Amino acid sequence: MNTYFHLRAVPPPALRNSVNWLERLFEDDWEAVRRRVGGHREEVLDKRYLDQELLYAGAPPHRTEAEPKSQVVLGGRPVFHPDRHRPPFLVLTAAQAHRVARFLTMADFDALWIFARDELLPRYGGVTAEPETRGAFAAAHRELTAFYAQTAEYGEAVVKRLPA
Repeated sequence: MNTYFHLRAVPPPALRNSVNWLERLFEDDWEAVRRRVGGHREEVLDKRYLDQELLYAGAPPHRTEAEPKSQVVLGGRPVFHPDRHRPPFLVLTAAQAHRVARFLTMADFDALWIFARDELLPRYGGVTAEPETRGAFAAAHRELTAFYAQTAEYGEAVVKRLPA
């Protein structure tokens, strides 16, 4: 079973609201995707993606209408698969991706960590494993920030594929 969560940047004109197209977007090799959509950037989160979501979804409230903190990992408009046992794809518009990028670049990782720390540490070895655990979440935060910042710079949308 694939436990990785994929995010791919897509130029809005190339984006299709078709499950078949979205499946090909993630199943084709990188070069085929680059040719079809005119570019390719990807971020992959490991099996901790639900805990990474907790880091953001539990963030202190921010005064925004679109709640970008809740769109970082699992947010987006679902595109449902005909097989109801398969998870939907999630799509963020270019504007939503821009708001997420702004949230991430302005977010204080230390504040996010402090807020989620007590819930996360028991899952990863407790207080003695905090340096490694915090380091892994900080690295994922930096990678997500870079992915969304570059996506926003290019004015692209984001498509997310949940593990099946």
